[in-house]
Amino acid sequence: MQYCEKRAWLCLFRQAMLFIAGFMLIFGAAQAEAAGFAERAGSMSEIKAVRVSSSADKTRIVLDGTKETSYKVSILSNPQRIVVDIQNAWISPDLKKSTTIDSRFAKSVRIAQHDTSTVRVVVESSMGKNNYKVFPLKGGSTAYRIVMDFGNLGGSSSGAAIDFNPQPKPKDEDKGTASGSGTAGGTGEGTAIGGSTGGTGSGKETVTKGETVFTPGLKGKIIALDAGHGGSDVGAIGPTGVTEKGVTLRVATELQKRLVKEGATVLMTRSTDTEVSPKKAKASDIEELQARCDVGNDKNADIFISLHMDSFTNSSPSGTTGYYYVNGSKAGQRLAKELSEGIVSELGTGNRGIKSCNFYVVKHTTMPAALIEMAFISNDKEERLMNSDEGVKKAAEGLVNGLISFFG
Repeated sequence: MQYCEKRAWLCLFRQAMLFIAGFMLIFGAAQAEAAGFAERAGSMSEIKAVRVSSSADKTRIVLDGTKETSYKVSILSNPQRIVVDIQNAWISPDLKKSTTIDSRFAKSVRIAQHDTSTVRVVVESSMGKNNYKVFPLKGGSTAYRIVMDFGNLGGSSSGAAIDFNPQPKPKDEDKGTASGSGTAGGTGEGTAIGGSTGGTGSGKETVTKGETVFTPGLKGKIIALDAGHGGSDVGAIGPTGVTEKGVTLRVATELQKRLVKEGATVLMTRSTDTEVSPKKAKASDIEELQARCDVGNDKNADIFISLHMDSFTNSSPSGTTGYYYVNGSKAGQRLAKELSEGIVSELGTGNRGIKSCNFYVVKHTTMPAALIEMAFISNDKEERLMNSDEGVKKAAEGLVNGLISFFG
């Protein structure tokens, strides 16, 4: 009996010792792994904060890190999400992992440790490629930041206007005028317009100093209409979510109908919600803008009109502005004047006048051209107006009247 009890006690003792030995091995491995992670973490960027701010114009997400690092941006669908994978980084234990965003530009942001050296940031947003950007910032109180912007970028329609040689802004632009958004076409001084030398076909003729005179009326004229933005480029977005690309297409379509009734030939850069370049969403800004120029250039259009909506960081600015190429023909300047005044007379928007610019298609089309910012989509009243059937029809009527005055 005593022998059995002694043997049982030895068995229990051995089991206990094995358990303690196993625990020590696991504990030692855990300590080694923790020490290894601590050593690796010392060379990695610690993501310590996610800060979100929103305005009427955009939503900004800022990730604060302790070291400079690289990152990759990708897009997931259904629903659309913008994903930023931050390399060689780890998440601070105290960091909030998920934030709901009360903005029409983005719905939420989530952050997680994707693997041992990658932090994944996921933003649920329906913004197209020209309405979000990701970029790094160095210095200041935070060693390294990754910034994600969503919305109306650049104070106007991001990616739509490329000004290669900015001119000094007129003083009244400091009061709220955005930089302009889109493309138009003009010609250089002394250049024959469209290569035409007579009044046949389109009804225009070249005169001295490269200026152009036209036969009266709209009949027989070839008019290129560019509905600004489209497809992945939504353009500016109004307070209630109305998009610039939608307004410009509605006005261009209505204007096309009216011009055709007057006997004009109308060349539409786009008739649906799409990009103009054959590369679609994969096109660069230059490729997309040049594709719009080509619509007018290839068919020897008489004039080129690019329709847009203006935008600013607050809702105060309002009115209509016409733009023409700074080194272009007098015809382009006059076209901008007649079209903007025509819209003002019908819509009752304030007349912000006409201004010179270096927008890409103003510079790269071969005929008189104008870019018209019909109204401010960032202004509550003008957004409602331009989103209504009445506003669309009045804008088209104003443009027709402006063209009748232009052609004399």
